[in-house]
Amino acid sequence: MAQADVTVYLSRACFYCTMAQRLLNTKGVKFEPIVVDGDADLWQEMEERSGRSTVPQVFIDGRPVGGYTDLLALDSEGVLDDLLFPARWPDTPMKEIPHE
Repeated sequence: MAQADVTVYLSRACFYCTMAQRLLNTKGVKFEPIVVDGDADLWQEMEERSGRSTVPQVFIDGRPVGGYTDLLALDSEGVLDDLLFPARWPDTPMKEIPHE
């Protein structure tokens, strides 16, 4: 099944980063982890892309969706799977992210 392009900016010492990765892993999602530990340029890139200064920051098909609690909320609302696997519903327009 085709999935969206997922990127996660994270820190190795961050509990919420671990939980975000675990949630994506349980859904079978492959993602690009970008470790920002000690890298001011990557941290700045994350802030500019997301408008936020905390980790994790998750992007689905280039769109910022927030951190772990945002992912969890999207999952609870039944939106996350549709964002992660848009090819399952080819005739349906992409859902809006509620907190965008």
